Amino acid sequence: MPIALASDGTRISYSLGGRRDGEPLLMIHGLGADSRGWARQKRAFGSRFRLVLVDNRGVGRSERPPGPYDLEVMADDALAALDHAGYGSAHIMGASMGGIIAQVIGVRHPERVRSLTLACTASRHFGWRRELLGEWADQAQAYGMREFVRRNLRWMVGPRSLRRMWPAMAVLGPLAFNVPVSSFVAQIQAILAIDDDLREGLTGIAVPTLVLVGSQDVLTTQGDGEEIASLVPAAELAVIRGGAHLFMVEQAGAFNRTVLEFLDGVVADPRARPIPVVAAPASVRPAASRAAAAVDAATRSRAPRRSGSAPASG
Repeated sequence: MPIALASDGTRISYSLGGRRDGEPLLMIHGLGADSRGWARQKRAFGSRFRLVLVDNRGVGRSERPPGPYDLEVMADDALAALDHAGYGSAHIMGASMGGIIAQVIGVRHPERVRSLTLACTASRHFGWRRELLGEWADQAQAYGMREFVRRNLRWMVGPRSLRRMWPAMAVLGPLAFNVPVSSFVAQIQAILAIDDDLREGLTGIAVPTLVLVGSQDVLTTQGDGEEIASLVPAAELAVIRGGAHLFMVEQAGAFNRTVLEFLDGVVADPRARPIPVVAAPASVRPAASRAAAAVDAATRSRAPRRSGSAPASG
């Protein structure tokens, strides 16, 4: 797998997949998860886009420096991978903690963003969520990741999947059991340290933005999604009926259809303009070296919001 160097020298692993001539889609997963968490999206999204799947620092094949971590730095990590892959800009998709990282990129580095997809994420801290994350860090350190997952799976999957445990555990289990406790805790510390003032910058995001939330998500609730969608001028909100926090696993069909419908609309926008690709090292330069299209945010009007919920499927 290719390795990009972060600004502090940390080695960030990423993988490339999908269409070599497709527009780049940078995919950033959440707390404790690496790029394998997108297993049920790779085929669907890869049929139309060039996928750049990042392992956040501390997980997967990326280096595991001592914590605490910083989400602003982790956003730079993701962009270092994008640079190394040879792309100056991309469609950015983030889930949960990855959704916060995607917000950081959208606010701090708007020139790198063609569109934003923000899934199962939030834009502010609440006391109960701070307390919960603190308890998660304590439990992971006291009991290990396997026991942590057993105690807290109900926060991640809906009642139906919790009873069956599969296919959610087929994806979640190996990821959670393999992440070092120290990295898991360092990522929690990064989430807790992010400043709520970041949300004020959401009002300046001008690219098309899709906010996705599951109707049964009790960790980042529908209210969180509605708040983000109300702040981003060009945002639309989609609620996946029956989906919980890991709805990209539980409700992969509905998740994939909703995201692809949104991205297809962005790519097809006649007001798109070419954006150059930055030079990548010769050893990793992708075949897709042509300039790709990005939406002209200065002329794009507000995207219509979806009415109703996306249909659920397994």
